[in-house]
Amino acid sequence: MNPLIFFLFSLILASTNTESKTHWLDTKSLKQLKQNINRNSITPGSCISSWDFTFDPCDNLFSEKFTCGFRCDTIISNLSRVTELTLDQAGYSGSLSIDNFPYLNTLDVSNNYFTGNIPESLSSLTRLSRLILSSNSFTGEIPSSIGSLTNLEELYLDNNNLQGTVPSSFNYLKSLTRLDLQQNKLSGKIPNLGSLENLYYMDLSNNGFSGDPFGFPASLVQISMRNNNLSGSLASESFKNLNYLQVVDFSSNKINGYVPSIFFQLPSLQQLTLSFNEFSSIEAPSYGTESSQSELIAVDLSNNQLEGFLPAFLATMPKLSSLSLENNRFTGLIPVQFALKTVFPEIGMAPFGRLLLGGNYLLGGIPRPLLVLKQDSANVSLVDNCLFRCPHVFFFCQGGAQKSSFECSSVIIP
Repeated sequence: MNPLIFFLFSLILASTNTESKTHWLDTKSLKQLKQNINRNSITPGSCISSWDFTFDPCDNLFSEKFTCGFRCDTIISNLSRVTELTLDQAGYSGSLSIDNFPYLNTLDVSNNYFTGNIPESLSSLTRLSRLILSSNSFTGEIPSSIGSLTNLEELYLDNNNLQGTVPSSFNYLKSLTRLDLQQNKLSGKIPNLGSLENLYYMDLSNNGFSGDPFGFPASLVQISMRNNNLSGSLASESFKNLNYLQVVDFSSNKINGYVPSIFFQLPSLQQLTLSFNEFSSIEAPSYGTESSQSELIAVDLSNNQLEGFLPAFLATMPKLSSLSLENNRFTGLIPVQFALKTVFPEIGMAPFGRLLLGGNYLLGGIPRPLLVLKQDSANVSLVDNCLFRCPHVFFFCQGGAQKSSFECSSVIIP
């Protein structure tokens, strides 16, 4: 090679190597993010403590100067762009400054102490697919502008101090698969989210939501709304198309009316928890649609106002092994089917490993099959009923006496 050409080539190469590999806008935004974090919360050894901007961030990522906290990818013109911000759980505090990261697809600052409102500037992160702000101290309302993040697949705002309602703009999040808003101070009615055709996990527990729940997408696999102020009844129409639903938890609300039979017919449902509500009856499946094909494993209807006889059809469910009906107002005899399923289940029928019937107004004697039940074989409780005789020699009679004859006689026996 001609010495002059070689010299010029070397100069060009040296010049290129001194140029930053990180887009200047991303470097500026990383600096701003660090500046807005309380210095006293940046501890030695944490990711952000290693951010030294006398060096090129992306070029020195995973060195001693930038040990962690973000990811870079080369997008165009040999320039690296920040595509992921995942801060360590180091107890960072202060406000969250997220601006001008146009290629960001993941933002995770969970388990820190960030305060203030969720920044409106998040709406500029149009490529964002994962937004995780869990377990911080964010306040104020959820910005409706989040609804403009149409590529968002996972949204975690749980365990903060957020107030107000769920923005109706969430209906535009067509790509959303997971939504977690639990443990906040959110209130008002839950908007109809039936249009979120890819949503399979939704947790709105431990808030102050009111009204009756409705409008669920057919894609749901798990839904939890425990510990709210939900009222009214559960309409079968809201659940009849949820063929992928596996887990339902509406416990600790004020829902009344009857427990719809659809829950005992859904093809995938495995866990049903409706405890601590105001249900008054259970709608049995109509003849010919009984739940011999049900996937239900656990049903908890305890601490309601359920009346009438114990629903014998529950003993026909082949996989049901945990049933809690305690602290209701059931009367009548204990169906022998319950006892047989616990002690002598048919072939292909899972036994009751947990059968809690205490705190009702059940009459008569103990079903004979239960008399041979060994203590270590199942968790069974019949205490606090109106049984004719339930001696403490049987473990399922221990832990409480039967109700007084006066209390039992005050209940109208159907």
